[in-house]
Amino acid sequence: MRHILIIIVVFLTMSSCKENQTDVVIENEVEVIEPQTPFVWQAANIYFLLTDRFNNGDSSNDLNFDRFKETGKLRGFEGGDLKGITQKINEGYFNDLGINAIWMTPIVEQIHGGTDEGTGTTYGYHGYWTKDWSAIDPNFGTKEDLEELVESAHKHGIRVLLDAVINHTGPVTDKDPVWPSGWVRTEPQCKYDNYENTVTCTLVKNLPDIKTESNEEVDLPPQLVEKWKAEGRYEEEVAQLDAFFERTGYPRAPRFYIMKWLSDYITDYGIDGYRVDTVKHTEAYVWQEFRDVCDSAFETYKTENPEKVLDDNDFYMVGEVYNYGISAGKAFDFGDKKVNYFDGAFDALINFELKWNVAQQSKEAVFKSYSDSLQTSLKGSNVLNYLSSHDDSQPFDPSREKTFETANMLLLTPGASQVYYGDESARSLIIDGTDGDATLRSNMNWEAIQNNDETKTVLNHWQKLGKFRANHPAVGAGIHEMISQEPYVFQRSYNNNGFSDEVIIGLDLNSGTKTMDVSSVFADGDLLHDAYSGQEFTVENGKVIIESEFDIVLLEKK
Repeated sequence: MRHILIIIVVFLTMSSCKENQTDVVIENEVEVIEPQTPFVWQAANIYFLLTDRFNNGDSSNDLNFDRFKETGKLRGFEGGDLKGITQKINEGYFNDLGINAIWMTPIVEQIHGGTDEGTGTTYGYHGYWTKDWSAIDPNFGTKEDLEELVESAHKHGIRVLLDAVINHTGPVTDKDPVWPSGWVRTEPQCKYDNYENTVTCTLVKNLPDIKTESNEEVDLPPQLVEKWKAEGRYEEEVAQLDAFFERTGYPRAPRFYIMKWLSDYITDYGIDGYRVDTVKHTEAYVWQEFRDVCDSAFETYKTENPEKVLDDNDFYMVGEVYNYGISAGKAFDFGDKKVNYFDGAFDALINFELKWNVAQQSKEAVFKSYSDSLQTSLKGSNVLNYLSSHDDSQPFDPSREKTFETANMLLLTPGASQVYYGDESARSLIIDGTDGDATLRSNMNWEAIQNNDETKTVLNHWQKLGKFRANHPAVGAGIHEMISQEPYVFQRSYNNNGFSDEVIIGLDLNSGTKTMDVSSVFADGDLLHDAYSGQEFTVENGKVIIESEFDIVLLEKK
């Protein structure tokens, strides 16, 4: 890696600095300041997991609210929880994988009942059927568990993203009455053929839609008042709401109640960002308002907890605008209206296009087009790439026959990357006996990781690529330039705020001796390290000669 060195005269001895600041070395009254590798959201390697399906760290919380009905396969709570995630953080699982941010499905309290739409009973294991935004569902854990998770993640240099749902409550069941009409609409159902038929409607049947467009003041839902009183926290919650509305001047409209509840997870726990659900089903200005609320909460947290601040990055927001693709630039087209969701709201949008690009284009075509887009039409904004997810019924490799290609294309494509839990361990996305998206949501395959040699080989490949990506912002945020087509070798270059990073990567190479021209990045005499084979080489006549059994090379300056 190439760094910029600044030489100044030393008058004071300085202590070690935090990440994203500098290391200081004193040499004969001269201070050499060398920037550490900064964390860059544009190059983030984000691990997305279903809280209930990743790891069960506390079996005592597996059953709550009498959710004991027999469910359809993989449509009930399986036991995964916050303690299970924290356990894997502390074991170093995510660091070994090069993960620098974790996004987990919503952890707020879910409806107590279940639905039955012909697939067997389904409970809110996935977290998107909210009953109470102000409480953590006991199936996932406690406030103390969340606090421990965030603290553990931050100690390991990992950011935490929660999942925000603002546009709907959970379904109506015998245990979960519909919210008042001032809060929700229960019809019409969305047709998705224009802007209004996507926004001012219910996503599906029996999923009450929050009236996010309304500025009419509403009282708390009576079922929430009753619940809070029974839990002994009614007065406290009301006092906090009063303070929020007095401070912000917002009307007591439905969306602002929810924004207040969601912002509490920032001020109380110091989460680093939100992945926002169902973005295009809510008015665009709502997300600008939510951005303001989140930014204010994050500044409050940093002011009150300066010792816990990781770096000077802003609060991060990535939106799910279903079917948005990088080729669209900044505007999503509803047919009758185009909306720029980046404007004043999102740092990035989830990119639904990569799986098709990978299947239909060459590596170079994908890498170059993404790099070009991020430097032109999307400059100042970003995308979060994925190849499999929790609700995409057509993942890139459902049978896990292309696990190495998946890693190469996901982790080396410009933009931020989203590793879906089990991508790195070939967790199958085809589960017999399931219905619909349940097939994508099986339990994490820890047994295979521990005992299956083939799985260990796959995981090792993801770990090497992931750590290289995490160590080099140039991989995700840098400018791509091909060096040669045969063999396929390219470079990535990143420069920002005095930090410079350059790498060279080779793919689909021959096994054995490989001669690579590295003169566009490295100088004769430079000592290079191949992060894949672990070998070191010295540049001679602009080239390095590599002897390895692998078809991939990840070159960095030693």
